[in-house]
Amino acid sequence: QVQLVESGGGLVQAGGSLRLSCSASGSTFSINLMGWYRQAPGKQREMVATITRIGVTHYADSVKGRFTISRDNAKNAVYLQMNSLKPEDMAVYYCSAAPYSTGMWDYWGQGTQVTVSS
Repeated sequence: QVQLVESGGGLVQAGGSLRLSCSASGSTFSINLMGWYRQAPGKQREMVATITRIGVTHYADSVKGRFTISRDNAKNAVYLQMNSLKPEDMAVYYCSAAPYSTGMWDYWGQGTQVTVSS
């Protein structure tokens, strides 16, 4: 089992920046992919960014050039640096992890709210 805890959400003005952190514990050796998803009210959860254990990244088109995902395997942590935030980025952001064994997003954090004021 893997436990994920997010932090770093909050209120920011449009154009501002926030950095989200996710700390993993438990069987972290089993994890390959880590990522960030988000869900806005009335919308489906969507992928924001993912990163493999060796640092290969993937971004949603809507955040390319503004968001950066990074990972510190020694600290079992993943981060999301969000710059040039827009009101449409407002959502609950979730950290997720996919083990080597399934390749599925089996583990989820509790989520952290990001609010962007216009």
